[in-house]
Amino acid sequence: MSTIPQKTSYLTVIVPVYNEEESLPRVFSKLSEFINLSTKSVNILFVNDGSTDNSLQLIEQICNKNGEFHFISLYKNQGLSTALKAGIDIIESPFIGYIDADLQTSPMDFNKLLDYCESYELVTGIRQDRQDSNTKVISSRIANKLRRWVTNDGVSDTGCPLKIIQKDSAKRIPFFKGMHRFLPALVLLQEGNVKEVPVSHFERIEGEAKYHLWNRLLGPFADLIAFSWIKRRYINYTIEKSDQLTLHHTHASDAI
Repeated sequence: MSTIPQKTSYLTVIVPVYNEEESLPRVFSKLSEFINLSTKSVNILFVNDGSTDNSLQLIEQICNKNGEFHFISLYKNQGLSTALKAGIDIIESPFIGYIDADLQTSPMDFNKLLDYCESYELVTGIRQDRQDSNTKVISSRIANKLRRWVTNDGVSDTGCPLKIIQKDSAKRIPFFKGMHRFLPALVLLQEGNVKEVPVSHFERIEGEAKYHLWNRLLGPFADLIAFSWIKRRYINYTIEKSDQLTLHHTHASDAI
């Protein structure tokens, strides 16, 4: 499996994109600003999730002209969880970030999360003073309460689209459709630690929201069933000792 060029990148930020041609010029501008002012070295990975507008063409133009920007394009639209998994599968930098292309959160707030990322397997934002409709805020609160009741993850805003996760933890996450709603709970299943950090929230300026009342409530309910099944059957282990012959044999087998 190919990986994106890492250079000296400390953090690679995944930006899932589905029909965001109106947002992409501003996304590029804001991410470039973050790269220049970041406390760490940064790469960006666009994951085009089967867009049917001009998003892919704009992404290709950005990546061809800017060395810190890379992309992969999925054959068809498969949803946010698939886009995240596709990105995580090819990233090899020690830390992996995630932000939505609607820019309702600020890339500059990654610097707040970076302060904690070496001490916590997952650092996630808590949206302050949310700039969403009442319907969206209420449905999100209902979904969060239901999720906390089932997962007991103690996270107040799992839907915040601003996160940093340690690569090794990200690679071990069991993926399924709707997985993105359970990242904190899935990290806790690995006996990892989760930190929430307050971040800014903004009104969507360009484009249209891809999620509405129907898929913000019914979708999470179905995904809770999947998570409950995984939680009861999740396998978690730590290798205490190994000899070099065993390690060499394992790597050789992987390469075949």
